[in-house]
Amino acid sequence: MTKAFEKLLKDYELHCKKVEQSTTIRLNESPADKMKRIKKTEQDYAEWFEYYFPMYAKSKCAKFHKRMAKLIIENRIIDLLAEIYRSGAKSVHLDMGVPMYLYLVKKDLKFMLLIGQTVDKGKKLISDVQSQLQYNQRIINDYGKRYKYGDWSEGDFTTIDGVKFVSRGFRQSVRGLREASERPDYIVVDDVDSKELCNNEKRSRKAVEWVWEDLKGTFDEGSDRRRFVVANNYFHKNTIINQLKQEFKRINEKAKEAKRKVKHFVITVTAVKNLSSFEPNWPEKTTAEYWKEKYENTPYRSFMREYMHIHIQDGEIFKPEHIQYKKMLPLNQYDALCFYGDLSYKEAADYKGMGLIGKVGNEYHLIYCFLRRASRKAVAEWLYDLVEKHNLLKHNISYQIEGLFAMDEFVNDFDLVGEERGFYVPVTADKEAKINKFDRIESMAGFFERLNVFFNILFKGSNDFNTMEDQLYSFEKGSNANDDGPDFLQSGMSKVNKSAFVTKFQPKTHSRKSLIEKRKNRF
Repeated sequence: MTKAFEKLLKDYELHCKKVEQSTTIRLNESPADKMKRIKKTEQDYAEWFEYYFPMYAKSKCAKFHKRMAKLIIENRIIDLLAEIYRSGAKSVHLDMGVPMYLYLVKKDLKFMLLIGQTVDKGKKLISDVQSQLQYNQRIINDYGKRYKYGDWSEGDFTTIDGVKFVSRGFRQSVRGLREASERPDYIVVDDVDSKELCNNEKRSRKAVEWVWEDLKGTFDEGSDRRRFVVANNYFHKNTIINQLKQEFKRINEKAKEAKRKVKHFVITVTAVKNLSSFEPNWPEKTTAEYWKEKYENTPYRSFMREYMHIHIQDGEIFKPEHIQYKKMLPLNQYDALCFYGDLSYKEAADYKGMGLIGKVGNEYHLIYCFLRRASRKAVAEWLYDLVEKHNLLKHNISYQIEGLFAMDEFVNDFDLVGEERGFYVPVTADKEAKINKFDRIESMAGFFERLNVFFNILFKGSNDFNTMEDQLYSFEKGSNANDDGPDFLQSGMSKVNKSAFVTKFQPKTHSRKSLIEKRKNRF
């Protein structure tokens, strides 16, 4: 027995004691009151779950928990993907709450198969079900002792009425799995993806094939009860849940064309509704303030992957080895300088980005950077602070902001700050038409690959420059990640490139006489 498994056994014993202690019952409850209470509670899954599992129901069920349960309970044949953010209680409901409700209340479950990432993880997940059947006093009081024989530590146990609960590790053999004449009728795949698996395209495709062929193949074909559930958060494009989601979309389109009932469902839930208000999707558990602080204290890429289902793979186009920092030159040594801003049309919902880009020779330098969720006035204040502090108006710097619409209003934000300060920074609108944003930003990658782009070493590790790095790494086709930083950086680089060319271009003149003399045939 490994030390890890010994610890698992000890944790299980402690867990069972907690289950027993947390599920107190009313000893003096009359049989009539008991039956009335049970009947009322069984009518609503959320109420039932919150009563029988107080250890887990520390917060009221969210709307998405109720929707998941309703779909599974009411559809005996269903494929459901629960793309739920990390810590969204998907496992406790789909691995324990819903199947226990199907078993104890609906009498609609005969054989549950649970797949964990590893054999031990699968056993640990199935142990929750066994511990409830053996030690949950509320279940025992209302439904009697149901556990009969077997053990979660073997990944297999059975109830007194012959219902089977089995766990397996991901890609462990499941072909031919049966108990007498019964085959699995409720299969749940829980958090089986890993970064190592997702980073290997061939292995990730094989993993989906195993789920689709080997695992789903354990159902009894033609049976009127086949519930298949996959629970995971979407942190990589190669996750099983994301690949299955694409397949479900295709299947549902065919079902609609043939006017068949849709049996494949995808429930996608992010931690918050947006990154402006941070309004939580499970308000019974967390607040907007909690998620805002969590966002601010978590690396951008990690937060988006784990809590917002936005796949960010480091360095798809802009790679870590291409991000360079060094000391910047005195401003009078640059061939061209431009402050460029991408300010967004939403007051504070999107990122506001602005930076001073300088060009010297074949190098591009990001000297100052503002990249935050803030108001346009905050950007203007930042710019005026820099101009005052470093006396920037004495240098030949252009100041531009992107966009063709509402630019008068945007420029006015800067002028209002100028009125307060007693001087004006000559910010103008860049009304030049631009090509597709993705193509534009991607065209900048060549300068990074040639190691021609440098960031100011003075600000390495600062929030603004870290955010710029994160947005560069996350930039790729089809990504929903923010790209305001790369957008203004590319535009600024384009501006200084043109300015430097005009500045360094030296026209040459020749007299008409000298040109005639150089001709071979003067006549």
